[in-house]
Amino acid sequence: MLVDAQVHLWAADTPDRPWPPNGPAHLAVPPTAEDTLAVLDAAGVHGAVLVPPSWEGDRNDVVLDAVRRYPDRFAAMGRIPLPDPASARLLPRWRESGMVGVRITLHRQPWRGAFDRGEMAWFFAAAAEADLPVMVYAPGRSTALGAVVRSHPGLRLVIDHLALPIGERAPEVFADLPDLIALADLPSIAVKASALPCHSRAPYPFPDLHAALRLVVDAFGPDRVFWGSDWTRLPCAYSDNLAFVVEALAHLDASDLRRITGDAVVDWLGWTCGVPER
Repeated sequence: MLVDAQVHLWAADTPDRPWPPNGPAHLAVPPTAEDTLAVLDAAGVHGAVLVPPSWEGDRNDVVLDAVRRYPDRFAAMGRIPLPDPASARLLPRWRESGMVGVRITLHRQPWRGAFDRGEMAWFFAAAAEADLPVMVYAPGRSTALGAVVRSHPGLRLVIDHLALPIGERAPEVFADLPDLIALADLPSIAVKASALPCHSRAPYPFPDLHAALRLVVDAFGPDRVFWGSDWTRLPCAYSDNLAFVVEALAHLDASDLRRITGDAVVDWLGWTCGVPER
């Protein structure tokens, strides 16, 4: 079973459903759940973890609709209004709304500054209390995230995209990778090996990414590294993104590779809906 750990779904910016002002421009025509399923099916991928993007605000309606209609194929992470500590009241019943965890982004303001000032401590405490896994994209903040987990031992954190900064390429993009690898001794931290071809200077099979990916897997192990695509911004075919990971990790045995390409993220999130018994 193959499960993609990150796929974005969103809706268009319209007068009836406007995006927040001053957000980044993105694809004019957003993909549908059916578009996504067609991509997954063509590559033999069983399911995907749906992630609402930051640019349309703290909305979960699109991913929840997809999960409602295709519960055997999709699980959903959800966004939460981080500036408002009153949002903590939402987390104890988060799963009842149909989501398996929370996804936050700390690469842009105002969230990045709020995190640096310690204004999100309420969120991490509430997520730990509710036993909700959190996925976070926070380039340049790996060391600080380690401190958060040490302060909240019950917090289960997935660091997205290996904490690599958007727009940078290998080898420079790996400058902060040692900070990420230093967190491998914390068993409640996992990492998402997603969107990696975006950082390659070479065509498939992206040889300038292989060594870094192997270092991460050697440090965290196959139970805490999750393959993902972020397919709507891939510079390559979806199937190439999957095949590259399989080729780069050819030194692993089949059971370890199965963990990285699906089983591990399913277990981490506690996603049971539609998942075949293993």
